[in-house]
Amino acid sequence: MIEICFVCTGNTCRSVMAERIAKKKAKLRHIKNVKFSSCGILAKKENITENAKNALKELGYDGRDRKSVKLKVKPNVLYVTMTDSQKQSVNSKKCISCSSLFKEVPDPYGQNQDIYRITALIIEKNIDILLDKLENLRGEV
Repeated sequence: MIEICFVCTGNTCRSVMAERIAKKKAKLRHIKNVKFSSCGILAKKENITENAKNALKELGYDGRDRKSVKLKVKPNVLYVTMTDSQKQSVNSKKCISCSSLFKEVPDPYGQNQDIYRITALIIEKNIDILLDKLENLRGEV
């Protein structure tokens, strides 16, 4: 089993969107034995933002409420941060930034719905590349 945890600042927008997008895309690709989660470096048990929920729903993903989860680094988990600077905050050798996949994911917090939709599309591209890499590394995951 591979565990992948997406990390952003507050776990109310980007990382939770990445988790939900990855879960659905992995299921559609019939990728098994991968567990996805998300957390935030400064998470405070806040709900996912309304704009993040709406962006997820618009693109066909799970848009339910969920409280943010604070980062607690565990062994044997691959951490995927939204930015290079967040990568520096994760005390794990098993950490990559989205910039090593497609591109960093800018923070949409407090911005309009269009920005959240664009953010979700950037996340989708990063997830597609990540899942491609998983499939190539393991043959059939």
